[in-house]
Amino acid sequence: MTLTELRYLVNLDKERHFGRAAERSFVSQPTLSVALKKLEDELGVILFERNRGEARPTPVGERIIAQARRVLSEARLIEDLARDGRDEITGPLRLGAIYTVGPYLLPSLVPLLRQRAPQMPLIIEENFTAKLLEQLRDNELDVILVALPVDLNGLLAWPVYDEDFVVVMPPDHHWAHTAKIPAKQLAGEKLLLLGPGHCFREQVIEVCPKCVDADADGPKPQTGSSLETIRHMVVSGLGITVLPRSSVENRPEDSLLVSRPFVPPAPTRRIALVWRKTFPRRKAIGLLRDTILESGIKGVTMLPDADAPGE
Repeated sequence: MTLTELRYLVNLDKERHFGRAAERSFVSQPTLSVALKKLEDELGVILFERNRGEARPTPVGERIIAQARRVLSEARLIEDLARDGRDEITGPLRLGAIYTVGPYLLPSLVPLLRQRAPQMPLIIEENFTAKLLEQLRDNELDVILVALPVDLNGLLAWPVYDEDFVVVMPPDHHWAHTAKIPAKQLAGEKLLLLGPGHCFREQVIEVCPKCVDADADGPKPQTGSSLETIRHMVVSGLGITVLPRSSVENRPEDSLLVSRPFVPPAPTRRIALVWRKTFPRRKAIGLLRDTILESGIKGVTMLPDADAPGE
């Protein structure tokens, strides 16, 4: 039994398809199939039910896959500890970010971090919060940028900045000359939201629960796949939307859209760095946070005095 075979096992569980698992593992499909058959023969159990390329873990396979994830995580920790013994800011840092943060923070963060830590390139993954947390716990990522709160079991969080939400509309909308928008009035408008899975969608719904109330008399929300897609839908006249302020202020000025703040207290979110308690490169986390604080991203309130988390 080898770590490589365990990685094949975990990748097949993620993809549930031999071809895609082979691509994820950077090997040919026959290589992956032969390695997993060898592992099954060695263990004396069937790990996957196979049907025309599709693979589903057997009950015993599920338990072995769970253990394989733990073994791989511990093996990665050995590598991290060895790197810690050399230089914490040398070597790639695997950073995850939610879709509503990455496009607006990374353009200013990446060049500045490159100047400060040229030996610590970022490997960047954008995804949903739930997926990023899963990848973090599986040791596929080192640190993630997500909106709080999240389940911190086994993890640490260090807040970086707060960010207000704003209402975005075409310039001919009847709110275009209104100074501040009452959140409860969103329910009477054609509202555009991100699709299910995005944490920002749920945060907007918290602002206006009636906006998605099936029994409400107002128009039902439409969905878009990204904030930029929704922005284009608003320009086309389909309705209005709610966006994080950074997504408005960190892009060229758009004469086809108008943004307005909410009536206080404005809805807001807190963005934090989250990592495993066992991750040894604390200097790398600190440098990343300091660089974010000095990145110059617009539309947010930085939290330089937020206490570093304890173990």
